[in-house]
Amino acid sequence: MKHLVELAPILKQRRQQLSLNQKDMLMRIGMSQQQYQRIEAGGDPRLSTLLRIAEGMGLELLLVPREQAAQPQASDAAVNEEKRPGSWDQLLGGLEDD
Repeated sequence: MKHLVELAPILKQRRQQLSLNQKDMLMRIGMSQQQYQRIEAGGDPRLSTLLRIAEGMGLELLLVPREQAAQPQASDAAVNEEKRPGSWDQLLGGLEDD
């Protein structure tokens, strides 16, 4: 993410996932609807405000080296799919009945 305007749709989507409206943010993070609305509209929040929003929405802010951020990340589902054996024979390997 290079621009703060990219943050607004992420916050809005998360708020909707949590079935919250902008008014609910007062109870969740102590921020009025108008304050929060400005941020969702692409406003420039202070870092402390962004951290408070992230905490209230169950999000984490991460700083990663740019070269790592550019690499596509495998989803957990894809990783789990690769680790899952394709059949019972693969799972049990060469086990024999006694």
